[in-house]
Amino acid sequence: MVVPAITDVTMSALCPGKDKCSLAIYLTGAQQAIIGLGSLVVMPLVGNLSDTYGRKVMLTVPMTFGVLPLVILAYGRTKYFFYAYYLLKTVIAMVTEGSVQFLAFAYVADNVPESRRVSVFGIMSGIASASFVFGNFSTRFLSTSATFQVAASMAVVSLVYMRVFLPESMMNNSVCAKNTEHTCLLEKAPTKKWQLFKNLPSVDDTICLLRTSSTFSKAAAVAFFVTVADVGLYASLNYYLKAQFHFNKDEFADLMIIAGIAGSISQLIIMPILTPLMGEEKMLSIGLFFSCAHMVLYSVAWAPWVPYAAAMISIVATFAMPCLRSIASKQIGPDEQGKAQGCITGICSFANIVSPLAFSPLTALFLSDSAPFHFPGFSLMCSGFAAMIAFIQSITIKAAPPPTSCTIAHTNTLEP
Repeated sequence: MVVPAITDVTMSALCPGKDKCSLAIYLTGAQQAIIGLGSLVVMPLVGNLSDTYGRKVMLTVPMTFGVLPLVILAYGRTKYFFYAYYLLKTVIAMVTEGSVQFLAFAYVADNVPESRRVSVFGIMSGIASASFVFGNFSTRFLSTSATFQVAASMAVVSLVYMRVFLPESMMNNSVCAKNTEHTCLLEKAPTKKWQLFKNLPSVDDTICLLRTSSTFSKAAAVAFFVTVADVGLYASLNYYLKAQFHFNKDEFADLMIIAGIAGSISQLIIMPILTPLMGEEKMLSIGLFFSCAHMVLYSVAWAPWVPYAAAMISIVATFAMPCLRSIASKQIGPDEQGKAQGCITGICSFANIVSPLAFSPLTALFLSDSAPFHFPGFSLMCSGFAAMIAFIQSITIKAAPPPTSCTIAHTNTLEP
């Protein structure tokens, strides 16, 4: 609900009455970079703690704190309220951004057999897309003040619902004591002689995951570049459309409704049919190719209807992330799902640092009167290039079952 409205709120608070505002672009980019820096450190920790204490316990933290920034804008949206929102949102998101999504994927991996996992990941993403459609549809017909009031109320409802009705995940914490079809990658790694924090996950754990499985490391590389592309797109797109075609909250909501409906159809209907036939590796590549195509189409939009056509390509582009999460999940032992999904999210968080630093100045420059050449959508085109790199990398991912023994510990495959 907030996404279509926040651009107008930001512009009216910082640059009243203008369609171009470099300050808004730079502040948005700085916020994303700072959030990415915090998430890079915190997400692997959250994933590790969720393996120990349970997914439901760790879900409570981001869902509780996520309510607070919404309450501020529900109360007021003047300049000082916006800055209060901006600061609180930045601080909270540093330790919560992306955690709800990856904990949900880890929860599914705990409870769904490997053969059905990619389809269920797709269904989860499809339900999220459907709720995104509902949220944007609501924003389309609500005033800005009512939008944030309803959003804050729904955040509270979702928190209460989760605490009351969601059962704790069926994690198998003793799986490595048994001989199973999975490998616990961190158990294979040699014992570390010294750790700064013995009871907390370190960068070493993430490196172990990346170095022990080549498939996992390739999936991580794809996650990095596709996140660079997505963050670059969504950090620039609304400001680009506002400057070029004078879009506002209603047009942004219309675009997101189209993209959400396309994503829902794709993930709820098309993915469960095609993935068993084609395999998740091919589906990943197809999704990334069309993700690149729709970014390029945005960048060269020559009329107000073109962004709507580009949004419809989301029906194929949304294949990518559920397939990527499933590929990563299948390389990891059952009691390491939180660590694995937290690792992928941490890498995406690193992309959240890199992308705004690159794309925010590009967007501000090419939307200004001092652009080196006339190409307002140049930053969106660069996002498309990043998606193309992810596509090329995804082609190298081959379907390979994980190793078959969980009893091998402290092998010499890694240097201490």
